[in-house]
Amino acid sequence: MDFEHIPHAAPVPSATRDEALANPGFGTLFTDHMVEIDYDADKGGWFTARVCPRQPISLDPAAAVLHYAQEIFEGMKAYRQEDGGIALFRPEANARRFNQSADRMAMPHLPEELFLESIRRLLSVDKDWFPTVEGGSLYLRPFMFASEAFLGVRPAKQYKYLLIASPAGNYFKSGAPAVKIWVSRDYVRAAPGGTGAAKTGGNYAASLVPQAEAIEMGCDQVVFLDAAERKWVEELGGMNLFFVFDDGSVVTPPLSGTILPGITRDSLIQLLREEGLEVREEPYSIDQWRDDANSGRLLETMACGTAAVVTPVGTVAGRDGEFTIGSGGPGQLTSKLREKLVGIQRGRMDDTYGWVTRLS
Repeated sequence: MDFEHIPHAAPVPSATRDEALANPGFGTLFTDHMVEIDYDADKGGWFTARVCPRQPISLDPAAAVLHYAQEIFEGMKAYRQEDGGIALFRPEANARRFNQSADRMAMPHLPEELFLESIRRLLSVDKDWFPTVEGGSLYLRPFMFASEAFLGVRPAKQYKYLLIASPAGNYFKSGAPAVKIWVSRDYVRAAPGGTGAAKTGGNYAASLVPQAEAIEMGCDQVVFLDAAERKWVEELGGMNLFFVFDDGSVVTPPLSGTILPGITRDSLIQLLREEGLEVREEPYSIDQWRDDANSGRLLETMACGTAAVVTPVGTVAGRDGEFTIGSGGPGQLTSKLREKLVGIQRGRMDDTYGWVTRLS
């Protein structure tokens, strides 16, 4: 598909941009351009593609996304390499997961090559937006929503795919060496048969009240338990979990339809097994978590995801008190894995897995 390029008439001045890039935060600063691709079932599918100035979207008040929440998205990053080039980390996995989410939300597939080409096109025009802060990256947000104007409960026939980019610094604002998380007892993120394995906005909307509760209780994130028994640990509001034990084994909750299949999660499983550790995907209860932390059997807990990469969990709090994992700070394995994963992403370590896609 040919891409039309519509130049930005008034891009952000370079001096203003450079000042903002010195401390970009997370998710509040955006590049000059975006990608927009249109879909219409009656026109045979995807039919126009353009790189254009980032601007407000015009929607009919009856647009299906506003009433029936047909919407999916991805989260990924572009990294500046040691030699100054630009690279992506496992973008094909994001493209596949995007279409898996589309399947669950009764939406059309976006061809994987078109997904990847949209990223190449946007980065070619906004490559000067990489932040200068240590550990900075360019966060990419591809998303698709139902744009057809109608009121009726059926899959829409018209959709828009958009891609925007946001210079990013650190995800967590506390600056603590390990995060503190709050156990949600009153709310769940997903239920069997629901949309928990899809990356759709409704899952995150359901997490906002418990996340606010976590912040109010002095925590960085919320951890959800299963919907049926309120017993089994599932995931954080936006990250997967790993539990590291003193016998050299590691446990992570299984992908049973209620947990998002994280790409960082999958990468860590491979890295852990390469370290010679036994990784088991099996249920792990909140009571086990507390008991193993208090006994010393549990050495570390890691949270992982695109935004925060690999982050140590130091303290777990809830209505029935709190407990500390290890020393309450970063563990050796967590630090080692973060260093290795970030090293691969940024070209400081050899990529023996074929995970890195160079763009320049």
